[in-house]
Amino acid sequence: MSEQLTLAAETRGQVGKGASRSLRREGRVPAVIYGNKQDPVSIHLEEKALMRALMTGHFMNSTVILDVAGTAALTLPKDVAFDPVTDRPVHVDFLRIGEHSTVTVQVPVRFTDDATSPGIKRGGVLNIVRHELELVCDASAIPDDVEISLAGFDVGDAIHISSVTLPKGSKVTIEDRDFTIATIVAPSALKSSEGEAAGGE
Repeated sequence: MSEQLTLAAETRGQVGKGASRSLRREGRVPAVIYGNKQDPVSIHLEEKALMRALMTGHFMNSTVILDVAGTAALTLPKDVAFDPVTDRPVHVDFLRIGEHSTVTVQVPVRFTDDATSPGIKRGGVLNIVRHELELVCDASAIPDDVEISLAGFDVGDAIHISSVTLPKGSKVTIEDRDFTIATIVAPSALKSSEGEAAGGE
C-alpha cells in the first residue's frame, strides 16, 4: 500500500500570476485544495519538500496530509504543472477526500516471473501497452503497484486484464472490454529464422 505523505502548507492571501511568480522566487509552489463539498483553499508549499515527495515515484497515487496552519486536510494529488524549461513544479492541485473515500488513481504495473515465461526464455520481448492501470479503490488502501505474472506466456501471447489479479478492494475503471496490458513479441532474429524455415518448407 502507498505510504501517506505529509506536507506543511500556508494559505495564500493573494492569487494571480504576479503573486504566484513572487512565491516561486521565494522557493514556494502555489497550490489549491478543492472538493469534498468545501470551498477551494489557495495555499503554497515549500518547493524542496514538494520535490522530495515527487521523487518518491508514487506521489500521484499517495494520500497527502496537508498541514495548513495546524489544520490537517487529507488529500489526493490530482495534477502537478511543471515549467517547460526548468522542469520545476509551478502549481499543484489537491483533491480533498474523506478517510475512506473511494478514489480513482493511476497505479503502475510491475511484471514478475519472466524466468518462467517460455516466450521470454526463447528471446521474446515484452511489449508493454499499458504502464499504468486506472483503478477505483479506498483512499486508505491505494496499492503501490499491480503485480502481473508472466509465467506460462509464450511468444505471440497477449496479457489481458481478465488474467490479472487486482489488489484486494480495487477494480479497474474500464469494465466494458478485456483490454490488453502487454504482449510478448518475437525478436527480429527469431522472426527471420522462422521465416526462413517456412520458406524452406
